[in-house]
Amino acid sequence: MSSETSSQPERAKAMTAEQAQWVARVFDASAGAIEQVIHGKRRVIELVLASVLAGGHVLLEDVPGTGKTALARALGQVIQGTSTRIQFTPDLLPGDITGVSVFDQRAGVFEFHAGPVFANVVLADEINRASPKTQSALLEVMEEGHVTVDGKSHDVGSPFLVIATQNPIEQAGTYRLPEAQLDRFMIKTSVGYPDDAAMARILLGDRGRAKQIEPVVTTEMIAQAQGLVQRVHVSPIVADYAVRIVEATRRASDVRLGASVRGAIALVRLASAWAAANGRHYVVPDDIRDLALTTLAHRIVLEPEAEFDGVSAIDVIGRVLLDIPVPQENGTA
Repeated sequence: MSSETSSQPERAKAMTAEQAQWVARVFDASAGAIEQVIHGKRRVIELVLASVLAGGHVLLEDVPGTGKTALARALGQVIQGTSTRIQFTPDLLPGDITGVSVFDQRAGVFEFHAGPVFANVVLADEINRASPKTQSALLEVMEEGHVTVDGKSHDVGSPFLVIATQNPIEQAGTYRLPEAQLDRFMIKTSVGYPDDAAMARILLGDRGRAKQIEPVVTTEMIAQAQGLVQRVHVSPIVADYAVRIVEATRRASDVRLGASVRGAIALVRLASAWAAANGRHYVVPDDIRDLALTTLAHRIVLEPEAEFDGVSAIDVIGRVLLDIPVPQENGTA
């Protein structure tokens, strides 16, 4: 797939219908290629790709063996970019992630040796097994987009996506991610086990061997698509709908801490990417509704009594979406 050859208009100008169609083609080609490796998980693949276009990061909470590493590797291959995997352990140091300065005796100067975070797709495997200090080092890079070592800043490049994983079963010896750090992930989702048909294709196909897939787009095209997504039109009615959802999470009786301002921004950004991925240059209310659970649930802190009664953040978001009517508006106003 070739990139757009026409010159790009000013950033302030709204996305055109033709540009939205181009983003949709890039999105569909990438999702289709990744689906060759991650069978039967189109929705998860699309959510991850939408997060890439929105400039966000992904938290996957899943049991081992569901294809998290394969997903990250496939994404790096599809966009013709680089991918790394960091296995988080209690003895992992911040410098093991970001890189360190090493003294070069011949030149008599310190030389920066980049760490594994310098890649287009970074898989932070079992992030909750590392110490809070090491977790913070990664999360700082996610927020800032660069590493600062010995007073010098080093840009990690673009596109840049962190896919962090957590095992929801084995919690012994782990360091729970604080709410402020969870808030830095645009979405939280899970791959889950494949259905019977997908499992049969896996067993009859590569049988678990790592599969190389051909790139269908380039990192430059992804970066270009990210710029276009920022110009997707969000009408005041759609923005107001997102605000009412976020506000309702803060007023819910079972909630101690509702969704943050960052959560509201993430919801609208992801909805913009979702709209472009579907060939639209404007966001509709259904985009907000469809993505609210994935974007907001991990940002909510429940009251201890509610957790004891079995209430979950998913339940809270579900009630909020039922209580707030969807605006009857096509998003173009």
